Amino acid sequence: MKKFGLVGGLGPISTLEYYKSIHDLYRDKIETTGVCASNPPMVIDSLDLAVAYDLVSRKDWNTLSEWLIASIERLHGAGAEFAAIAANTAHIVFDEIQAGSPIPVIGIVDETCKYAHAKGLKKLIVFGTGFTMESGMYEKACAKFGIEAIVPSKEDQVIIHNIIFPNLEAGIVLAEEKAAMLGIANKMLAAHQADALVLGCTELPLIIKEGDLDTVLIDTTQVHIEAIVREILS
Repeated sequence: MKKFGLVGGLGPISTLEYYKSIHDLYRDKIETTGVCASNPPMVIDSLDLAVAYDLVSRKDWNTLSEWLIASIERLHGAGAEFAAIAANTAHIVFDEIQAGSPIPVIGIVDETCKYAHAKGLKKLIVFGTGFTMESGMYEKACAKFGIEAIVPSKEDQVIIHNIIFPNLEAGIVLAEEKAAMLGIANKMLAAHQADALVLGCTELPLIIKEGDLDTVLIDTTQVHIEAIVREILS
C-alpha cells in the first residue's frame, strides 16, 4: 500500500469530491475487519485557486509548474509516495511537473485517454475551462491512442468558461446555465457524430449528469480517482 498526496484547492469543491470518493472507493476495495473500517493513507496540500487562475491567465507556465512542483515536494515531505493534481487545467504543464517531481504523478488527461481507449471510443467532445479547451492537451494526448478529441468553437468556449467561473467553482448550478451547456453538447455531438462527452473540468459533473445527454459521459474526476485508488492499493 502506498501513501498518496493530493494537490488540492483547484478548486475547493472538487477537492472535497476527491477526498470523499477516494475514501469511499478505497473502503469498497479493502476487506474490513473490526469495528471501524480503514481510511486511505493520504495527505492534501490545498493551494489558492486565485493564484492558479492568475498564472494561467497570464500564461506564466514556468511559475505555474514551479508552484505545483513545490506543492508535490511538500506532499513528498509529508510521506507521499505518489501524487495527483485535482484539476484538469493544471495539466497544461504536466510534462514539466513530471520532469521536476520527486515522486510519480498520475495525470488526469492520460488516464482519461486510456479509459476512452479501453471503452473503444474513437471521437470525443471535450468540455473544460477556456484554458483547457484552447491548450490542445486533450487532442494531443488522445491522438496517441488513435482517438480524435474535438473542442467547441471559440464562442462556445467562452460560454462554457463563464459558466465554470465563477458559479461552478463555487458549487452553484443555475438552470439557464445548465440548459446552455447541454445545448452546446447536443449540437456538437450531432454535428461530429461523436462517441462521448468528456467532462474535462473537475466541476463539470456538478452541472452535467448521467441521463442529461444521450451519449457516454466521461467524468474525468472519477476516472482519475479510480487510477489513484489502484495505485494506493498496489
